[in-house]
Amino acid sequence: MFITATILGTLTLGTILFLRHPGFGKAPSGERLESIKASPNFRNGKFENLSHTPNFTEGYTFWQVMYKFFFEKAPRRKPPGSIPSVKTDLRGLPPDEDVLVWFGHSSYYLQVGGKRMLVDPVFSGNASPLPGTNRSFRGSDRYRPEDMPDIDYLFLTHDHYDHADYATLVGLKDRCKKIFCGLGVGAHLEHWGFAPGRITEHDWHESFSPEPGFSIHTAPARHFSGRGFQRNNTLWLSFVLQTRDYNIYLGGDSGYDRHFRDIGDKHGPFDLAILDNGQYNLMWQAIHMLPDEVLKAARDLRTKKLMPVHSGKFAMAKHPWDEPLQRITELNRQSEMPVPLVTPIIGEPVWLRNESQDFREWWKEVS
Repeated sequence: MFITATILGTLTLGTILFLRHPGFGKAPSGERLESIKASPNFRNGKFENLSHTPNFTEGYTFWQVMYKFFFEKAPRRKPPGSIPSVKTDLRGLPPDEDVLVWFGHSSYYLQVGGKRMLVDPVFSGNASPLPGTNRSFRGSDRYRPEDMPDIDYLFLTHDHYDHADYATLVGLKDRCKKIFCGLGVGAHLEHWGFAPGRITEHDWHESFSPEPGFSIHTAPARHFSGRGFQRNNTLWLSFVLQTRDYNIYLGGDSGYDRHFRDIGDKHGPFDLAILDNGQYNLMWQAIHMLPDEVLKAARDLRTKKLMPVHSGKFAMAKHPWDEPLQRITELNRQSEMPVPLVTPIIGEPVWLRNESQDFREWWKEVS
């Protein structure tokens, strides 16, 4: 009994100490928590989606999902070779160039109207609170925080580890002038040393202009949040970025729902929509779109071009690593209303003024 108690006590203490690591962030409290409680989207002690959003699709139980995820074989979850990539000198880009550079998964650099922006940066090579448990694909880690220029606007769509990376954000905190995020996410950032005056937290359906020529609108997404055991205590969202020349939808993570049509009606049409297309499964379809739903969302948004992201860097679902891009490309070709796809390799500049830039099907080259 003594040995058992000692082991249990050691495990408990180790867990407590581990959970105190700053990477887990900090739960909202004080005035921030009171502000959250005033949100119409915060009910019964947590944020809620517009529509009922079950953790798992009807017909699947928690234990079924866990068994399938951990014990059923899933071939080709990771690429057999290195992901193709290039290293663009972001600091050397002329400020008058309008360009987007993808870093894999849902991280990308956006330069428009002379402003340098960064969305959901993850450069640590790991998308998990446990070191080494969700490593990035070989070849997909070409960039580090020190490769970034000074950032005018940092957008964080939600606080999951594959979108808000502690090591990356700490490395960037002194070079981000303004940070836009959902309600409650600022608690993490302040805990990590970000100056409170640089952070603005937002609810859905807010509009603001950080400076002339730039308008930002926050919009709903159908997802969830949380970094520890507490779930949905911070808000997930998407952003609409409007400049003198472009109207761009920064989608974050979302299951398919009516909000895409509402956003398209209110803020569309868009020049470019960036939507998650990867790490999906029929078992959790409510929180991540399947490829056919991504195309449906793009049509709802009335976008001229679609950039599918949330793939190419981490294996967080059971599908083959290249299925998201392969499948959406096939479905788009078969569609009566195809949407031009933007599918660069990691680090490849997407020149926003170039309406005819071609992208190769790079996922077919990995061997």
